Amino acid sequence: MIEGNVIDIPNREIYFARVEICEGRIASITRCDGNSSVYILPGFVDAHVHVESSMLVPSQFARLAVRHGTVATVSDPHEIANVLGIGGVKYMIEDGKRVPFKFYFGAPSCVPATEFETAGARVDVEQVRELLEMPDVKYLAEMMNYPGVIFSDSLVTAKLDVAKQLGLPVDGHAPGVRGDDLETYVKAGISTDHESTSREEALEKLNLGMKILIREGSAAKNFEALISLLPEFPEQIMFCSDDKHPDDLFVGHINQLVARALQSGAELFDVLRVACINPVEHYGLDVGLLRVGDPADFIVTDDLETFSRCVTYIDGEKAGDSDGAYFTSATAPVVNHFLSREVPEAEFRVLSQAGEIRVIKAIDGELVTESFETEPLIEDGCVVPDIDRDILKIAVINRYIEAPVSIAFINGFGLKSGAIASCVAHDSHNIVAVGVDDRSISQVVHAVMENKGGIAAASASGLQSLPLPVAGIMTNQDAGEIARAYQDLTEMVVEELGTTLHAPFMTLSFMALLVIPSLKLGDRGLFNGDRFEFVDLFVS
Repeated sequence: MIEGNVIDIPNREIYFARVEICEGRIASITRCDGNSSVYILPGFVDAHVHVESSMLVPSQFARLAVRHGTVATVSDPHEIANVLGIGGVKYMIEDGKRVPFKFYFGAPSCVPATEFETAGARVDVEQVRELLEMPDVKYLAEMMNYPGVIFSDSLVTAKLDVAKQLGLPVDGHAPGVRGDDLETYVKAGISTDHESTSREEALEKLNLGMKILIREGSAAKNFEALISLLPEFPEQIMFCSDDKHPDDLFVGHINQLVARALQSGAELFDVLRVACINPVEHYGLDVGLLRVGDPADFIVTDDLETFSRCVTYIDGEKAGDSDGAYFTSATAPVVNHFLSREVPEAEFRVLSQAGEIRVIKAIDGELVTESFETEPLIEDGCVVPDIDRDILKIAVINRYIEAPVSIAFINGFGLKSGAIASCVAHDSHNIVAVGVDDRSISQVVHAVMENKGGIAAASASGLQSLPLPVAGIMTNQDAGEIARAYQDLTEMVVEELGTTLHAPFMTLSFMALLVIPSLKLGDRGLFNGDRFEFVDLFVS
C-alpha cells in the first residue's frame, strides 16, 4: 500500500489517496483525508528508441532508465537487425526479459536501410510477418524508405500490408517530406513521425492526422523547435529519445523532457499525457496508467518541477530510484558478425583530380547534413585534410566482407589532431572514422577491428577504445561503468582533439546514414540523400 497525492491525468485532478497493490496490479485507489509531499503518477514511456544506440544490451539499458522514472520503451531493434537479422531482434527480446522493465519491440521495416550499402543481414516480408505475429512485437518499425512508400515499391507495400492485416500501427520516418508526397506517405497507413525539425513541418503532419514524436537524443535535438505544439495537440504528441548514449542516459531520460516542457509553460496534465499515456494507447502497451486493474507501473516523486527524484515501480515492485536500479541481471551472451582484417594505411589516400570536391557539413545536434563544394588542399598529389578550414577526412570500412575503403571529406567536427572511429554507424554499422591524417585514422580503425566493434580515439597521448562485442555495437558489461568510460572517451576527444561537437561519437554514428539528407558517406561511396543516388567526390 502507498499513500500520496494521486495525479489523475485523464480527469485532470490531484487528490490524496491510498493505492493498494495486489499481485502486481492496482487493486484499489481510495480517496481519503490527509496530505502528503509525494505524488503518485504513471511511469514515463520513451515512444521511440533504438536501445542499441545506448551501447548497452537491453538488460543494462533498463538499469539506467529506471533511475529516471521510465517504465517502458517502444524500441526499434533495426540496428542489431542490420547486423544479425531477425536473430538479433529475438536476442533483444530475450535479453529484455531478464529484467523487470517493459520493452516493446517493433519489426524492422528497412533492413538494409537502402540497397546502396552493405549490411550484415536482410529482413524480408515473411520475416517481418514472423516478427509481427510474436506477442512481444507491437508495431512495424519506422519506414525509412519514404521514396519506396511514395512510389509504391512492391516490397515496401508488402510489408505495410502485413502490418495492416494484423491491425498493428506503422511508425514513420519522413525527414523534410511535405506536400503531396507527405499526403501519399500518410495515406499508406503510416501513423507517426519523429524526424520533424521545424514547427511548420510538424504542424503539416499533425494536420494530416499523424502523431508527432518530439525527439531529444544525444545527437538529434528537436525539442525547442517543436515544444510550442504541445498545448495545441496534447493527444497527438509523444516524447522520445531515438538515440541516447550511455553518459546522457545516466543523467536523465524522458523526465528531462517533462521538466523542460513544464518550464516552457505547458500545462502539467497535458505534459504527463504526452509522456505517460499517449504511447501506451497508441501502441497498445500492457503498461499501467494508474487505474484500478492496471499493472502497477508508476512513479513516486516529491518533485513536480525537475522530476529528478523518482522511485520507479514496475508490476508493483520497486525497480529503481535516482541512486540506481534495484535489480541485477545475468551477463548477456555475446553474438556478433564481424570480419577483422588489416587495412593498409595506403587505402586511406585520395589521389587528386581536377576540380573541386564535395564536402559533407555535419551540424551539431542534427542528423541531417548540408554540403558544399570547395578547392581541395593537395600535397604530394593527394587530397589531404585541411585543418585550418575544418575539412577533415572521413572513411567508411566494410565490416562484413573485404572491400575497398570509401573516403570523402567532412566539415563540422573541428578536430585539430588525431582521429575517432566507431562501429556504431547507422544503420549498417560498418566502421566510420574521421581524422586529420591517415596514420591516426588507420590507428582508430584497427582498434575497432581488434575489438570486433566499439569506438576509439587517437591523440598525441595515445589510443583509447571502448569495446562493444555484442553485434559490434553493444556491451553486456555494467551500465554505470560503461557510461563513465564513454564519458571519459568523449572528454578526451573534446579536450585533446579539440572537437566542437557536443556529442562527437553520436554525430559520427549518423554520417553513414544514407536515408537522412543531404550528403552522407556509405561503404560504397558518397551518397546524395535528397536524390537517393551516388555522387562523385570530385566536381568537374
